[in-house]
Amino acid sequence: MAVGILGRKIGMTTLYREGLSIPVTVIEAGPCSVVQVKTAEGKDGYNATQLGYLPKKAKRVNKPRQGHFKLAGIATMRILREFREMVGRKVGETLTASDFFQNGDRITIRGRSKGRGFAGVMKHYGFSGHKASHGTHESFRGPGSLGACAFPSKVVKGKRMAGQYGNQMVTLKDVQVLEVIGEKNILLVKGPIPGSRNSILELIKN
Repeated sequence: MAVGILGRKIGMTTLYREGLSIPVTVIEAGPCSVVQVKTAEGKDGYNATQLGYLPKKAKRVNKPRQGHFKLAGIATMRILREFREMVGRKVGETLTASDFFQNGDRITIRGRSKGRGFAGVMKHYGFSGHKASHGTHESFRGPGSLGACAFPSKVVKGKRMAGQYGNQMVTLKDVQVLEVIGEKNILLVKGPIPGSRNSILELIKN
């Protein structure tokens, strides 16, 4: 059974162990409140647990969502996320990092990568570009030919071209938890993870 919690990326630092310099990401994991529990037997038709994370003033939350939190009997929160197949929780329960994670665990982390705006094919996909001599002009960083002329007379779907780069959900699997600081709800995980500072993360343990 998979269990999960919400957190946010604090930044990166270094751990020194046995003469090794290990880059780590600092994550604040929780505390999260259980806002809603869905079951396969109920009207929702599937098992899931909805978690709320980071407090937010009630006056800054719209009326439907205020009612949702009032029904659960908890304070309004900024982030709401749902974890499928996470069962056995009760509405109003508070979840923390030490409830799920221990040193040495392997977890899955989902986050939104940094948005890099509109980018060309060299930056986005690592294209080599065109030669800078022998008549080449105005297309040094271009993508080159986009496809056939007579057939199929169109750009093939999925062609790598210039466009939006980043700002998409990225999933990292088998990320190692090096240290859990329970009293501060802090996780130190090995290596970099997607997103900028304070970006929201989903931490899942199978």
